[in-house]
Formats: sequence, C-alpha cells, structure tokens
Amino acid sequence: MTAVKDFLRSKAAIGVGAAIVLVGGYLFFTRDTAPAQFVTVTRGALTETVSLTGNTAPIEDVTLGFQTTGTIALVYKKLGEKVRAGQTIAALNAAALSAALAQAQGKLAAELASRSSTSLPEAATQARNTYLSAHTTLDTELENNVDTFFGGPTAYGPTLLINAPMYSYGELSKERDALDDQMRAYQKALSGAGEQDPLMLLESATAAAKSVSLFLDKLAVAVNDAGSSATSAQITALATARSKVTALLATLSTARDTYRLASVGATSLADATVEQAKAAVDAARANLANAYLVAPISGVITKQDAKVGELATAGAPLVSILSNAGFEVDADISETDIGKVSVSDTATMTIDAFPNETFAGKVFYIAPAETNTEGVVSYEIKISFDTPDPRLKSGLTANIDIATDYKEDVLLLPQYAILQNDEGTFVQVVEGGTLVTRPVTLGIQDQEGNVEVLSGVTEGERVINIGRKSQ
Repeated sequence: MTAVKDFLRSKAAIGVGAAIVLVGGYLFFTRDTAPAQFVTVTRGALTETVSLTGNTAPIEDVTLGFQTTGTIALVYKKLGEKVRAGQTIAALNAAALSAALAQAQGKLAAELASRSSTSLPEAATQARNTYLSAHTTLDTELENNVDTFFGGPTAYGPTLLINAPMYSYGELSKERDALDDQMRAYQKALSGAGEQDPLMLLESATAAAKSVSLFLDKLAVAVNDAGSSATSAQITALATARSKVTALLATLSTARDTYRLASVGATSLADATVEQAKAAVDAARANLANAYLVAPISGVITKQDAKVGELATAGAPLVSILSNAGFEVDADISETDIGKVSVSDTATMTIDAFPNETFAGKVFYIAPAETNTEGVVSYEIKISFDTPDPRLKSGLTANIDIATDYKEDVLLLPQYAILQNDEGTFVQVVEGGTLVTRPVTLGIQDQEGNVEVLSGVTEGERVINIGRKSQ
C-alpha cells in the first residue's frame, strides 16, 4: 500500500513540474511587456574607437656638444633661458683656429693672383644661356612630373596624394612649397642675368637643381614604401624627373668647368692648385665654426653643462634645448589594434594633469617597424594637438580614444544580446512560439557595447536579451 502511495505522489510531482515548465515557458515567450526579455534591432550610426595611454612629448628637442676639443671661453645662455635658432650658446677659445683660417685665405689669394685672367664674351654667353635653360628644365619637371604627387593647397603647402609615414606630417608639402618660393626667386633673377657674373649664375642654378634633386630623393623614399599607394603613372613621372634633374646637374658642372678654364686661361695644374687652396679655406672655416655651439632651433635651454674654463671633449653632450613648437602625444599601440589605425584618424584625449578637460588631435605618424618588449609587440604612434596649449609639459599622462571607423544607417544590437562560441556568433529569436538560434555576421563595435549587425536580423526585429539587461 505504501508503494502505491509513493507511486501516486511521484506521478503528481511530475505533473506539477511539467505544468510549471509549460507556464514558465509561456510567460518567458509571451510576456512582451517585460523590458528585460527582448531587445529590438535598431538602425543608427556607430563609431569604432581604439583606446590606449601615452605621454606628452616635445615636437622637437635637441642635445648639443662641441664638434672639436678645446677650452670653453664664453657662455652666452644659461639654464632656463630662451634661445632663438642661430644664436650662439657657448664658444671655445678659437684664437688658433682663426689664425689658421686667415693663413688659408692668404694662400688662396696668392694662388688666384698667380693665374692670368682673360675675358671671353662667348664663354660668358654660353654660361648665361645654360643658366636660363636650367630654369626652364626645373620649372617644367616640377609642374609636369613632381606635381602629379600633390593636390590642392593646405596650411602646410600642397596636399600630398600618397602615404609617407616615414616623414613628419606635412613635411613633404612644406618642402614642395619651399621649392616654389625658390623657383619664384630664380624667375625674378632671370631678367638681370646679363649683368651678373656668369660663374655666380651657374652656381645659383646648381643650388636650385640640388634642392630639387634632394626633394626628389626624399619623394622616392616615400614612393618605394610598400604602403605609399603611388600609381604607375606617378612612379614613371618621378623617374623621369630624377633623370632630367641628374642630367641637368651634369650639364651645369660641365658649364662651370668650361667657363673657369675659358675665363682664366689657366692650366689644369693651376686650377687644381686653386681648388686645393679653396678646400683648405673651407676646412679652416669649418673648424672655426665647430668652436661655437649654435642653437639649431628656437626654444628653452633645459640642460646647460658648459662652464667657462673647462675642457670640452668633442661630441660630449653639454646643452639640451626644448623647442617652442609645442607638444605631441607619443603612445604604443598593440599589434591587435594597429591594423585599425591610420594617419589622420581623429583622437580625443584626457590628460591626468587637467581633469574634466578634453583635447582633440590627429594621428600624424605610425612607426613602420615594431617594438618588441619581452615578447610583446607594439607600434609607436604620434598624435598632434589640434590647438596648442601653453599649459602642456613633457611627460604628462594622456588617455587616448582614436576614432578608427564610422558608419551611418547600420543595424545595431547591444553586445549582451549576442551569443558567441566556438561555432560562431548567434542571436536567439522566437519564431512561431519556438526558440530559434540564428547565426549573425557582425561588423564594428563602439565603446558603449553597441555592435553593427551585417546579416541575420532585420530592423525592428526583437531578439532574446541573453544578458538579461534592461534596455
């Protein structure tokens, strides 16, 4: 009899359990008013960001030392003082070096006087014609071939149309703009060429051609980079320009040699003697210049170890200068995020020293090579500030959010409504009263946890709130 009662009790328990499951399932799938049960697929905009930490650093700073050994005779600038580019900071005792320069200059004057000089109008005319044609060649190559790499004007100069991460932001644009200034000065000087010394004209043309040649070399470095995005037409144009300018430099060199020989009527031996004397003057002048420590940039002296009477060793660092150009933010980004970041991406930053303030900037440099620290690979990036701030100092901690992608009019779901496992990515929906697991394809994600859904759901569709969070 007891066994019968136990059996009846177990059957009753099973029945009650089944009823609870049915009722619970019904409530789960039909209680539409419960906010935590379903999430609706919406449509909107989404911004993907990468977050990292970095530090402020001066855009430019230098450490200086004398290039020759000697006793420090004068110190013009002290620690903390401002200095302009070109100003002398300290100097060695240069009496012996000055005497050596004077001796070399006297030797050159004697060698020049020993040569007989003749006037040959034909040689002068040829030299001036070479000077005029050099301007035409350079102007043509810049406009027809070099400018295939540049677009409309910016604050830095014409817009660079290829990627050049190995150079500072705007560096090539500034240099292209400077070439235009140099060519305008060249153009202005053409009208007075008939009254100028032919050798000076050829030297001036050579200087302009060398400036263009150096710029083309830098441009070639950028073009040869795998990520430059240079077109075949641009590559061909650059090759043509470099060939023409190289040939022009050779022509100018020959023209200078021809004019010298014709104008002085000197023998090759006499010319060689004069050149040796000129080289001796140049060397003596360089030695004298090395006795002075000159600021290459404007800024503030942050280190000053030069003291009068002390012996300075060649190459030993004595002075550091922090430039007036402002600050940037340097940071290391992981290899998992580096593929998302590009030059010119916008960034918002907070700095620990200035709580509750936000600073705007742009990525202007991404290191082409990795940094490996104890097996952890990262890449250095640099971010400029949109607006300079005089309160900034070197070494401040910056918290950075870089906007790497932005999309409008996309389908959105919160991350907590999406199921991810080894088999893929899914959402759960109710179809005909049955719970269905449906695969979805995801796109970018923002910092708020919203995810772009590329396929698998439609706008307005409701999916199960797997994370049980209220909307």
